[in-house]
Amino acid sequence: MTDSRVSCAVGASTDADLEAALGSASAAAHAGLGGPADLAVAFVAGGFDAPLRPALEGLSDALGVPHVIAATAEGVIADDREHEAGPAVVVWLARLPNATIVPLSLEEAQSVDGGAFLGWPEALEGEWPADATLLLLADPFSFNVDRLMRRLEEDHPGVPVLGGFASGGTRPGDNTLVAGPASYDAGAVGVVIGGAPIRPIVSQGCRPIGPPLVVTKAEENLIVELGGRPALARLREIYGDLDAATQQLVRTSLHVGRAASEYQDHRQPGNFLVRNVVGADPEMGVLAIGDAVRTGQTMQFHVRDAESAHDDLAALLAARDGMTPAGALLFTCNGRGTRLFGAPHHDAACLRDVLGPLPSAGFFAQGEFGPIGRRNCIHGFTASIALFEQR
Repeated sequence: MTDSRVSCAVGASTDADLEAALGSASAAAHAGLGGPADLAVAFVAGGFDAPLRPALEGLSDALGVPHVIAATAEGVIADDREHEAGPAVVVWLARLPNATIVPLSLEEAQSVDGGAFLGWPEALEGEWPADATLLLLADPFSFNVDRLMRRLEEDHPGVPVLGGFASGGTRPGDNTLVAGPASYDAGAVGVVIGGAPIRPIVSQGCRPIGPPLVVTKAEENLIVELGGRPALARLREIYGDLDAATQQLVRTSLHVGRAASEYQDHRQPGNFLVRNVVGADPEMGVLAIGDAVRTGQTMQFHVRDAESAHDDLAALLAARDGMTPAGALLFTCNGRGTRLFGAPHHDAACLRDVLGPLPSAGFFAQGEFGPIGRRNCIHGFTASIALFEQR
């Protein structure tokens, strides 16, 4: 009888020899899966004596899996351990019975309408599966993920995009991306998966302060008025009602959340797309944020600290409607980890503590991808998770 369950396994190695590390991680993952895999996802953090690119060019053959994507990273995640610096390799395998898996590698080219994405496989030229998810790994120096998301919003609305920017390099050409037998130092790689239950979980790690307010005047990225009053005056009112600890967070880590939909419950933190407050003009009473603003949107101020980030992630993981998890891919910001929590392994351990032992892998990204409401967004300081579940 054919096993129709989704199965996942993971292997990792911190061996300083790159070839040995890839072999060890692959062997552990294959042993854990106990049979053929349909999809392999790998992340490699530097620190090896050997160059990464040549080894990753042969990754597909070495893993013996029909569909493979991989990326270089600042640090990698395997099960409940976070290796924030290399050398480290993680290999994650999944058996996805009856799923449609279509790999892709994209590059961006300029065109008369501002840009085009080249490399779409023929299998994606028509309708995508109704329950499709796109797992995407992109080079931050050469690929406009925000533009791709807007294009997908038009062509394939409702398809979640989960993943992150490769973080293994500091200059154009430093990163390596892998899709199947080919490797790239620019563009984006990924897989479109249909027929497998994948739940997106996006934890922005903030908590709201004060009430939701309607933007009554805005200019580009400036919030001029909230609820008919100067934005800064509204913030000062809210600040005055806060305890001393939260007031300190306002001074050091103030953010604003924009409602993902005017039809959702504004009391739920996960319904807001969180952006930094980047400046204020006391004379004009305006606030500048790291995104465009328009009149009529609902906004709510937020703050971020380690406690808020933990509570938000734990609550989102716990809200699963009874589904059984089989494995997870975790894309966490390189500003989290010990930089935010002061101790290692937080996000990976939270995944284990809430969901139990789970084959999971991921990396510390230079920007994370995931949906808020039905709109895909690029995030910072966020943990974005693709949770593979049993039907």
